Amino acid sequence: MLRRLRHVFAASLALTWMGGAALAQPVTPAATAPLPAQPAIAKTRLATSPPAATPRWTTELDRRVRDIDARFAGELGVHVQRLDDGAQYDFRGDEIWYLASGVKVPIAIAVLREIEQGWLTLDTQVALLDSDFVDGAGRTNVHRAGDRLRIGWLIEQMIIHSDNTASDVLIRTVGLGQVNAVASELIARDVRITTLADVRRLAYGMFHPGAARLTSQDMLALQRSGSGQARVRRLAQLLGVTPADFLLPDLDSAFESYYATHINSATLRDYGHMLAALQDGRALDPERTRYLLDVMARVQTGRQRIRAGLPPNARFAHKTGTQYRRICDSGIAHLPTRDNNTPVQVAIATCARGAGTAASERALRELGAAIAASGVLDPIPSQTPAR
Repeated sequence: MLRRLRHVFAASLALTWMGGAALAQPVTPAATAPLPAQPAIAKTRLATSPPAATPRWTTELDRRVRDIDARFAGELGVHVQRLDDGAQYDFRGDEIWYLASGVKVPIAIAVLREIEQGWLTLDTQVALLDSDFVDGAGRTNVHRAGDRLRIGWLIEQMIIHSDNTASDVLIRTVGLGQVNAVASELIARDVRITTLADVRRLAYGMFHPGAARLTSQDMLALQRSGSGQARVRRLAQLLGVTPADFLLPDLDSAFESYYATHINSATLRDYGHMLAALQDGRALDPERTRYLLDVMARVQTGRQRIRAGLPPNARFAHKTGTQYRRICDSGIAHLPTRDNNTPVQVAIATCARGAGTAASERALRELGAAIAASGVLDPIPSQTPAR
């Protein structure tokens, strides 16, 4: 009975929340639209062995990925696509995965489109509000409410350091509707992105609906309280209830219920297609494309994930994501060729779920090495005309 109640509550909370209950931001058309019916996550749909007609690298990569997944305590998802010939490989790539901070790439694209149209510049300054503060990394939280921060600096904090407060300032600047329009166009029609503050409110809301009233300072207090049951007890104090009043017993249950709403989620195949569109210049104009890929190449988070397994001379323009028992690492790998012509470019989207951070990062590092060893990063031999 409790399990059934939990799922009914999770679904109804997500629907009412996206219907305007969130307090952290102005109501936007995207926020007020009800969530579409979400497809159920399939039961361990493993990729089928590549047919003989597909490139040899897919067969080799499939063998290596299955071996890594078999040794991993959780589940892995992989999408790999060469951009020169379009050949693709998927391992659970068509399942729904929580993207965590991977949503910051479409946020950046939405902001840069406003710059393309002349509404903003990288030097435009935005005032920091009391309601903007979210726990997490980066240097935005060093500032005080009222400080004015450059758009360019906020983008770099958001992408390079995965700064959640910077992300929410940028969402507020362009509007959540614009961000979701980008996600619908470039990822999938039914993708729904929230602010990073509302990620917390939605997850904690699985315990108690009073979490909708959590302020920025409340969320910072929850971060300082530690993890596990210490955080659950602190949440109860902030809401003025007891843990016995909660619908769920622990963070595991709360976050799994939140993930089941499929908010801030997409298939890895669709996310990989967004990365390919960015690299190919179909998401932004040439100047803004170069800018964003350069920023993504300077990411400081997730150094022991995919990038650690790629060749030393590979350039990886990527974005990591980290949430409770969920981590991701997705981007474009560029590998120079011997003749210094067009480099090999490969879109990579990977996530791990159901295990701790250390084990998940190790699995993603092994995936990076498997991708490198498969031959997908090798240049396609030029065809010599027959004489």
